[in-house]
Amino acid sequence: MKVLLADDEKITRLTLGDDLEAAGHEVKAVADGKEAFELIDKERFDVLVTDIKMPGVTGIELLAKAKDTAPDTEVILITGFGTIESAVEAMKLGAYDYILKPFLNEKILSLLEKIERLKRLTEENVRLREELIGRYRFDRLVGKSKKMQEIFGLIDTLRDNDCSILIQGETGTGKELIAHAIHHSSRRKERPLVILSCSQFPETLLEDELFGHEKGAYTDARDRKVGRFEGAQGGTLFLDDIDDMTLPTQVKLLRILQERKFERLGGTETISLDIRVISATKVDLEEAVAQGSFREDLFYRLNVVKLVLPPLRDRPEDVLLLTEHFLRIHGGGREFELQPPTLEALLNYPWPGNVRELENAVERATALAGRSRILKKEHLIRQSATQSKVVAQLKDLRPLREVVAEGEMLHIKNVLKHTQGQKAKTAEILDISRKNLWEKMREYGIE
Repeated sequence: MKVLLADDEKITRLTLGDDLEAAGHEVKAVADGKEAFELIDKERFDVLVTDIKMPGVTGIELLAKAKDTAPDTEVILITGFGTIESAVEAMKLGAYDYILKPFLNEKILSLLEKIERLKRLTEENVRLREELIGRYRFDRLVGKSKKMQEIFGLIDTLRDNDCSILIQGETGTGKELIAHAIHHSSRRKERPLVILSCSQFPETLLEDELFGHEKGAYTDARDRKVGRFEGAQGGTLFLDDIDDMTLPTQVKLLRILQERKFERLGGTETISLDIRVISATKVDLEEAVAQGSFREDLFYRLNVVKLVLPPLRDRPEDVLLLTEHFLRIHGGGREFELQPPTLEALLNYPWPGNVRELENAVERATALAGRSRILKKEHLIRQSATQSKVVAQLKDLRPLREVVAEGEMLHIKNVLKHTQGQKAKTAEILDISRKNLWEKMREYGIE
């Protein structure tokens, strides 16, 4: 570490300075407070070791200066004239420790070892947190398609805004990852992100999860329980599958979102809320409102900004990018190869389970690969009878006019076959003119 040693006693500067350098620290030793004060302005030090009483500027003044210039600088004060008052003042100003003279140099060396360990742990925690935030911001939100890039841009735009956000997308499209990205990009990222799936709880238990309860609120309520609203204070509450919330609970949720206050079940204390609400739905809530299964006023309260996640079949350009991403996560550091027929199969498969299905497929294929570097198509794409039916339906994603034209052509052929090619009879059955029939036969290439 880089240490600034300030002491007007030459013997202390020499002996302590030598021992600090012998322990591997970079040391600058000065004889008065004024010089130390100027150095703090010019350079950054990990630790300041300073006598309290010195010519020019006192150690207390140096402490204040160091903390003002670089708050993470640790300060050890040494003095031969210690009082309780000066020790209390030093600790209030942020001193790491307060040492009385005479002292053994080993005492200072031991303190520096503790400070170094603390700094390493702090740096490691910061690094891990940055990795975590980065992971949830954009590292796991993989996509080069225009639709996904637009969503990433909108997340970035919303970083300093607390508005409610509604995320709409099919199962497996990554709605929870988007919620993580929004939270960890926002000013609330230092506070908790609390997640609740509304589909996991019946109505009575869902209210208990949301609001919490007081002791004795009902028969089994033996202790106070803090609900998800309260647990998300200062942070974000993510309500997944909001479309599964019953109408009575919707009424209570609306009241809380309007008033930003609530009471625990069985309680009388009013708790003020400071949270951001992100909700997710697997259905179109506007249709649910039209059908009467979702409250219109709650919909507008939740739907301040809407993010619609495209299914994976609508962004095929992201399939191979996601496959490479999941291979890095689940491949255990190994290099795997995808042969051309397998790549083609990945691109042609419509992925009804979306990104979640693709990740599971990659994880399964790497596990079944054994020692081989080549991933097999049958390990990546396994279709049950139900999936095959869904895939067949999803592949027929054509414009309506094409489907109508195909049906019309087949029907004309069938009627012609029935009339043995008699155009007058065929036109009569089809209830069109012979001229119209002739034009359609020419359009569809019917002999």
